[in-house]
Amino acid sequence: MADLVDSVRAAVTDRAELPGMSLMEHLTELRKRLIHATVYLLIGFAVAYAFHERLYGFVQKPLDDLHIALNFTHPTDGLNLYLKTALLGGAILASPFILYQLWLFISPGMYANEKRYVVPFMAATIGLFLAGAWFGYHWVLPGAIKVLVLDFGKKFNPILTIEDYTQFFLAVILGLGICFELPILIFFLSLFGIVDAKFLLKHIRYAILVIFLISAIICPLPDPFSMILFASPMLVLYFLGVGVAYFVHPSRRKAKEANKAA
Repeated sequence: MADLVDSVRAAVTDRAELPGMSLMEHLTELRKRLIHATVYLLIGFAVAYAFHERLYGFVQKPLDDLHIALNFTHPTDGLNLYLKTALLGGAILASPFILYQLWLFISPGMYANEKRYVVPFMAATIGLFLAGAWFGYHWVLPGAIKVLVLDFGKKFNPILTIEDYTQFFLAVILGLGICFELPILIFFLSLFGIVDAKFLLKHIRYAILVIFLISAIICPLPDPFSMILFASPMLVLYFLGVGVAYFVHPSRRKAKEANKAA
């Protein structure tokens, strides 16, 4: 851990030359970006709610394919399902604009040559989240419902409520979507000089342990095979992050500048 602490200290020292902002200026900028992001989210929600019936069909399709009906125990459950579905759809629609607000907030702490990563950052972030959501929707969610309801619960009468299914659906889709953002996290840690490819490979055994712990927490199935199914794409993404760290680490940039000067 000592080398990680040293890397963080060096990264902070290295960026001390950048134009600084006072605490109030940071808070004002954060407030501005949050307001803009909220407006974009509300616009996306309004657009998505106009198609809430289609979005509901998308959410319930894994159950329809297995001929399982949804039930509700509270008069507002149906409305809550439409609202949550539209909110998720609106967040996906507005994600490019929300991510751009995030980029505008962190960009003052970046060098001019680092700011060119804005388009790759946004494309990769959205693409990886959608890839994780697709993996969860087409593979994990149907398999989990089949095993938990039709296999383990075959001797019982399943009564799936809207509230329980919505929470389960969001946990799988959002959980995997967020987990697939691992290369983006590594990208920023490497860009700021906190970690590099050598550090990531050196501590790979700890990374594997953490990945399997996360998989065990978010995996809805109790068997080891399903946990491995969750962990496998995250391991692939970790090695992808190692490659990203190699190309964007400041030491590589400084080596290029030194070669050009020579």
